[in-house]
This record gives sequence, C-alpha cells and structure tokens, in this order.
Amino acid sequence: MTHEEYQGVLLIGDPHIEGRVPGFRKDDYPRVVLEKLKWCLQTAQEQRLLPVILGDLFHVPRDNQNWLLCELLTLFETPVYGIYGNHDCRENQLNEHDTLSILIQAGRYRLLSPETPWRGIMAGRSVLVGGTSWGQKLPKADAFQQEDESPLVVWVTHHDILVPGYEEQGHLRPYEIEGVAYVVNGHIHRQLEDVQKGQTTWVTPGNIIRRSRSDATQAHIPSVLKLEVTAAGWQRSNLVIPHEAFKDIFHPEVQDETEEGLPSAFISGLAELQSRRTDTGAGLKLFLEKNLPQFETTVATEIQKLADEVSSHDE
Repeated sequence: MTHEEYQGVLLIGDPHIEGRVPGFRKDDYPRVVLEKLKWCLQTAQEQRLLPVILGDLFHVPRDNQNWLLCELLTLFETPVYGIYGNHDCRENQLNEHDTLSILIQAGRYRLLSPETPWRGIMAGRSVLVGGTSWGQKLPKADAFQQEDESPLVVWVTHHDILVPGYEEQGHLRPYEIEGVAYVVNGHIHRQLEDVQKGQTTWVTPGNIIRRSRSDATQAHIPSVLKLEVTAAGWQRSNLVIPHEAFKDIFHPEVQDETEEGLPSAFISGLAELQSRRTDTGAGLKLFLEKNLPQFETTVATEIQKLADEVSSHDE
C-alpha cells in the first residue's frame, strides 16, 4: 500500500517467536505464534493499517532456527515496522550478531527510532509513527513542539513503564509529551490500565501470545491495538486474536497432598518435574522455587547454578 492508502496503525505486542515450546504449554507453540502473527498482518492488510511491532519479535536474540527466519521473511514480504526489545538483543543494543538484524538488513523489518520514524498521510491526515527501542532514551516532553505540520503522532516503546499493575517492576513514570496522542508500550505481557498525562495517553496492550502458566496469563485475552485516523484524530479499538482456551494450551498444575491432607511443596514439585518435561525446563524451575528455601543460602546458590547450566535459556 502507498502511504495515502493507510487508514491507521495496528500495534502488535511482543510475539516472542522461538523454536521451543515454553513453560507448560502443550501445543506446537512455534507454529501457533506464527499463525497469530500471520493473522495480525492479514488483518492489517485487509483493514489498511500500518503494522507496527512493539519489540521482542524473538524470544532469544541469536541462534534461532533457519526455518523460523524463512517463515518470517515470507510473512514480511510487505515490510513491517517496529522497534527491538530486550529479548531481541543479547547486549545493551541490537547488533549484527542478533537475528533481528537479518530481517532489518533484508529490508523486511523497518526499525523505528527518533531519527527514522514513519511519516505519511493516513485518511487525509499527516501522521508520524516513531519509536524508542529497549535501553534507549524516551522522547522529551517538548520533542514535537517545532513540528510545522502538526501531525498526528503515535510513539511506541519497550520499557519498564510505571503503570497500575506493574508498580514493582516499573520505574519510568509516564509524562506528557506535547503533540503525542499515544505512547504504546510493549515489554509488559498483559493488558493494563491506561495512564493519562495531559494530552498523552500511555497504553499497555499486552502481547499477542500467552507464554507462561499464571493467573495473569489466564486472565489475558490476546489482542492487538487498532488506532484508526478520523477527522477528529484517532479512533481506538482492541481486536481480539483467535485463540484457544487457557486449559487447552497449558498443562494443568499438579496438585498432590501429604498424608495429613496438606500440600507438600516437595511432592507437588517433584510430580510436576516428572510429568512435565518441557523444552524450557519449566518443571525444574518450579521444583527449585518450591524447595530451595529449605536449604542454606550457600547450598541453594550452588544448586541454582547447576540448574542454570542445564537450562540454557531463561523464560
């Protein structure tokens, strides 16, 4: 599509593509996540929306399987835009050794930054879509005061933003950026409440795939954020991505009890470990979480080191 044919932006949260099955998922995760990404791009095409990925396209930054890269080269036949997240780069910023760089060099993934935003016309309005990747500085409050055309501006980020429900991990406080209607942040895997600062709305849409078995994941509905240009500005909506029920994609948690009827961390953890031999060693991690506290710190540290050696990648 030419710039003038776009009607808005489709913001796609953290696909976390990888060749392994993560956590306690029991389906063919690599194929499932690719299908969800394909649905997003087809929806963007059908509704004339600019597809923008909020970082963490990959779950591991390097050594991704060639077949995954080939699939993405095919999916991104029409280039997509986006930023890189902490999982896309092994070091503090993206470099030529990271898999995402291949897609960028091939012209299939257009990296958004303050210096290289997307600019064009959508539904007759001037639009700017910019981005700040992981570890990079967010735009200043007056970053767009000098814009002559006064475009409609959306900014995408991948940071630990301090929003309701993410207070313990978040440390960057939302603020007003004059001239920016929406700051859309990836990185956080569940949908959280907006934060309004003046004319700027900070949005946390969550990611398109559920990776871990948790209460927060169970409550999350995979979706994408649609921002459509109208005469009045932006019209916002969420599009739900086709997905299976939580119980159909995750192994149930093993619940064993002792003779006294009380749950035993050791027994339930061991049962989970034996019955859920996952690609990422999630059973082992759960077993250690439940049982390491009973050991002295030095002993627990050594056990954890051994576990880390046999589990090559973190969740």
